[in-house]
Amino acid sequence: MDARSARPKGIALTDRQRIAWLRLIRSDNVGPATFRDLINHFGSAEAALAALPGLSARGGATRAIRIATESEALKELDAAHRFGARFVGIGEPEYPQALKQIDGAPPLLAVKGNLAATAQPAIGIVGSRNASISGAKFAAMIARECGRVGYAVISGLARGIDTAAHRASLDTGTIAAMAGGLDQPYPPENAGLLEEIWNGNGLAVSEMPFGWEPRARDFPRRNRLIAGISLGTVVVEAATRSGSLITARLAGEFGRLVFAVPGSPLDPRCHGTNSLLKDGAMIVTAPDDVISALAPLSQLDLFTAPLAEEPERGGGSSLLPPDETDRARIVDALGPTPVEIDDIIRHTELSASAVYLVLLELDIAGRLHRHPGGMVSIAMEV
Repeated sequence: MDARSARPKGIALTDRQRIAWLRLIRSDNVGPATFRDLINHFGSAEAALAALPGLSARGGATRAIRIATESEALKELDAAHRFGARFVGIGEPEYPQALKQIDGAPPLLAVKGNLAATAQPAIGIVGSRNASISGAKFAAMIARECGRVGYAVISGLARGIDTAAHRASLDTGTIAAMAGGLDQPYPPENAGLLEEIWNGNGLAVSEMPFGWEPRARDFPRRNRLIAGISLGTVVVEAATRSGSLITARLAGEFGRLVFAVPGSPLDPRCHGTNSLLKDGAMIVTAPDDVISALAPLSQLDLFTAPLAEEPERGGGSSLLPPDETDRARIVDALGPTPVEIDDIIRHTELSASAVYLVLLELDIAGRLHRHPGGMVSIAMEV
């Protein structure tokens, strides 16, 4: 396989930018999509930080927004350094190239281990925590063969299928996507496996702060990393209500390949995978089914895109904020039903910059809901 092995080009953040980026993403009401919009509008994280109080007030916040301090950011950077980890920004060479293409890609990833793993094309392998012996063996077979031909294997460090996939690809390169901080492995019994990963040819990645214990709502975010970093996702054994199906759905939304291993209709662990096959997932009965389907994708540099970077100085929007009449028109156009931003622009007949700025104000004030596909709705007051 002529896999892309050269490190992609990128722009390294300065120490000052990295601190500002970390402060911004750790501030209240700033998620990955909001972070991107703030950088696009104001030109830099430092300028966005300065603008947050005003945005929040104009958006109708009832209390002052909490902005992460420089000392908090320095403390987290120091914790990462002492842990042997670092933060990689979305425009830097070490950031996974496929991940930067998805909606809501994390602006910063905490990483520990062999960063060469991010230069390899990746395949996700996920499945049941209470895997059968045959399911675990088959997942390991796929991981081993994909690793042999040059793919990094990414999974979620869970029991069962995830563990089998990681262990089978320790020598060739595996990536553990974590739901909590890098120092909070889950489940705890896989702490030893995690050390094998980052002390060898593998890598651990997380977008959560150090010390963050994973909660139920954090695992879909972890699944998004798996689906976003990989060219395709293989599901081996998954019940009808399974986190693995979330990963498969996200992979489909990101335009990646979705594979499923068929199983007995009598085994509840296979109901989800069999449903995926009915919905059009690619069937996998041998590792070559995955390798041959991925081969055309891994030959190409599919993820070339303009680099995310801040201007050297200045750079923010010089447009004046919309007046109260225009702001009211934009707010009135919103409701509890998600709408596309382009529809808001057409409906209000206002400039795109004015609409985006008011949406940012509402977002920072905690009054805007973001939905898949770039749609938005407003939190209705009770």
